[in-house]
Amino acid sequence: MVPFLMVFISGCNENSSQTKEEKKVLKVGMELAYPPFEMSEKDGTPSGVSVDFAKALGKKLGREVIIENIAWDGLIPSLKTGKIDLIISSMTITQERKKSIDFSIPYAQSSLAILANKNSEIKTIEDLNQEGKKVAVKKGSTGHLYAKDNLPKADVLVFDKESACVLEVVQGKADGFLYDQLTIYKNYSQHKDTTVALLQPFQKDFEYWGVALRKDEPLKKEVDAFIKEAKEDGTFDSFANKYLTDAKKTFDELGIAFFF
Repeated sequence: MVPFLMVFISGCNENSSQTKEEKKVLKVGMELAYPPFEMSEKDGTPSGVSVDFAKALGKKLGREVIIENIAWDGLIPSLKTGKIDLIISSMTITQERKKSIDFSIPYAQSSLAILANKNSEIKTIEDLNQEGKKVAVKKGSTGHLYAKDNLPKADVLVFDKESACVLEVVQGKADGFLYDQLTIYKNYSQHKDTTVALLQPFQKDFEYWGVALRKDEPLKKEVDAFIKEAKEDGTFDSFANKYLTDAKKTFDELGIAFFF
């Protein structure tokens, strides 16, 4: 019995040490497929607004940051099972998501916009809610939810990736693609010959992005405090200046509230 007891105690001490070591690491989940917020450099290094955000948060908390690249549909399950500590992945705060996870205070605001095919004659969201109109949406996105609830007459085409939705519009297979304003602007900039960006908000309220955490996670207080500080000290402005200069200029010209 004595040898067994000694091994058992040794095992407990080892686990305790590992737990302390793991706490020094902040595992942040994001889908690296949404530039300029979440993306990868040619060598695979994570980059973008959310990556810089995560690193700044980690520095504030005194914790090393590890970025976990996870497919969108797997982010919340990974959070709930403890594979990651939090999600920073341009995730909209919704009542449905809040049923199973918590969010920080908002760090960004946005509205849905439309990337329309240049020949579709789409001018407003009402133009899409017509028989025969095809609307591309990314599965699980707020654009998907909006189309499902508000465009009953349209044919809603659901895809796993943003790039597939854009391609449908570029090729004229879909009349429009619903996504957030900045993404629509970015894709329009890359396809000016075939698309039109309709950036004016058509929803009643803004959408807000937040950091996702597990329910009753003590880390939430520290994340909230960091976001407040980062908004006041210019940290978020530095993200915009680094990644979103052209977009901010366009939004200002159109009189549309910018992201941060």
